[in-house]
Amino acid sequence: MSGRIHYTNCPVCGAAELTPVFDVIDQLVTRDSFSLLACAQCGCRLTELAPDQASSSMYYQSAEYISHSNTSQGLINRIYQAVRKRTLRQKVKWVERSTGLSSGRVLDVGSGTGAFVHELRKAGWQADGLEPDPIARQVAQTDFAVALLDIDRLFQLPVGSFDAITLWHVLEHVHDLNGYMNQLHRLLKPGGRLLIALPNHTSFDADYFGKWWAAYDVPRHLYHFSPDSIRHLATKHGFTCRSIRPLWYDAFYIALLSHQHKTGSSRWLSSAWVGFNSNVRALMNSERGSSLLYELKPI
Repeated sequence: MSGRIHYTNCPVCGAAELTPVFDVIDQLVTRDSFSLLACAQCGCRLTELAPDQASSSMYYQSAEYISHSNTSQGLINRIYQAVRKRTLRQKVKWVERSTGLSSGRVLDVGSGTGAFVHELRKAGWQADGLEPDPIARQVAQTDFAVALLDIDRLFQLPVGSFDAITLWHVLEHVHDLNGYMNQLHRLLKPGGRLLIALPNHTSFDADYFGKWWAAYDVPRHLYHFSPDSIRHLATKHGFTCRSIRPLWYDAFYIALLSHQHKTGSSRWLSSAWVGFNSNVRALMNSERGSSLLYELKPI
């Protein structure tokens, strides 16, 4: 089908055994339904018949898409903004801890409105950001005085330039998955670190909400990763996975959005219960977190 992606093989591991899971509705823009496929080998799930790169921009054109608009409209978005202020410095600390450095050069891929690049620079890092959406780049300039580069510059940057590269809920959007992973490996300095934050479809909250789980976010999310699928992807591109840590706030935020999708109401108490239970399971097994931060090291 023209303008759509049809999978015959898993882009992560190459396996041909792809089975239907269920259909998920685009809650943000079109209300279209998309089928999820599951790879029997690595556990990655795929959004079947998602728009190709040339056709995808319309699915991001919403004032509610917070990573591009920096909006504070609505209670959930105000909570997101408040939590983000607390987590930005934590993200800087993760970069410092993983690299063993207190300054250096960082590339943030898919920077949205530039808040993390701004926070890195405040902390003394030389930080560059790449962002495909021109509206988000303008917001970054207006709100944070950060001049983000177009995402096309990724393949023009000098090899071995960065101590760390970060992707905060970005890799699941990338059409050229394997091309990106190859280039990210090339851009890291020897001993550099790749930090990737992703939703985890093997989490408690994903099981609880099923097709209503907000982190599926079809068709903007092309892939739905699990820890096993990330380990496959890392090995394929010359990385080893050094650590996996849960992102605790995400379980509550995703539960609020999921209840909103399913019932039309955020259901604050029920969302708090789901988020709490998801995090309890992540305490017992870090790979069960609602969202996970993967630290990858070039082999």
